[in-house]
Amino acid sequence: CRGVDNYARIGKIDEGTYGVVSKARDKATGDIVALKQIKMTTDLCREGFPVTALRETNILLALDHPNIVRMREMVVGSTPDKIYMVMDYATNDLKRVLEKKAASNHPFLQSEIKTLLKQLLSAMAYMHGKWYIHRDLKSSNLLYDGGILKVCDFGMARKYGSPIRNYTLLVVTLWYRAPELLLGASTYSTAVDMWSVGCIFAEIILMKPLLMGRGEIDQLDQIFKLLGPPTEENWPGVTNLPNVTNVKWKGPKRSLLRDKFPVASLTSGQSALSNSGFDLLQRLLTLDPNQRISAADALKHEYFTEAPAPKPIELMPTFP
Repeated sequence: CRGVDNYARIGKIDEGTYGVVSKARDKATGDIVALKQIKMTTDLCREGFPVTALRETNILLALDHPNIVRMREMVVGSTPDKIYMVMDYATNDLKRVLEKKAASNHPFLQSEIKTLLKQLLSAMAYMHGKWYIHRDLKSSNLLYDGGILKVCDFGMARKYGSPIRNYTLLVVTLWYRAPELLLGASTYSTAVDMWSVGCIFAEIILMKPLLMGRGEIDQLDQIFKLLGPPTEENWPGVTNLPNVTNVKWKGPKRSLLRDKFPVASLTSGQSALSNSGFDLLQRLLTLDPNQRISAADALKHEYFTEAPAPKPIELMPTFP
């Protein structure tokens, strides 16, 4: 295990749930990297090493995909309790990029949206194919560098087996949290990630998050206001979920999603979506997790084959 002194620190990037992230330069190669210091106090330590960090390192070592952040190595600090993960560095995350786009009122083009979404779906199809659920997908966990999107922050990720096991409920940042989690389902699957992908797809178009709840009940309220309420017809078994009594539905019974994303031919507006683009969004934001589209199927959707074609990565916009 090399020492952290092989890297020259340039500045702090962020402080996540499980550690401080700094920008650094590899003294030997000159490569710019992200150094993630693992906090040794955040959770249960197994023989002196936090379980969360252990889980994240194991998952990152098991995954090798161009749209998933790469862990280059682990290095140690001046004392044994200082351990760092050395990761790929990116200049931006998607949340920051969308904030810049919104500030300049300069939305992504449809061809660019397809390129971004395709990369995210490709990472998910790969991950889900290896039986991992990310469980915390959001725009700030997607690195963006020169048109390339990379999923990062695997602190909440889990390997799951078939049959689907019971997992903890408090996962996924509220605005990206699937309705089955909000309703207290203790068994869930890769479909929770696909809901988050739908929220991110909408966010790329709108340049702001789709559903910004102030708490769990408000989040559910916003979901059902937009998509219509859950029923045994559109979501078999929903009435058996523990928190379904929290749903006091007084709003319209139909989905208002199309009103938010008008047909591309009817408007030059930025939130316009072709019929097939809207169909894909609807399949991602399907209330019933069993009917929600998978990443592999989403990649085959006609949205990606109809004009305009996804923009080549080398032509994608860059942000300083």
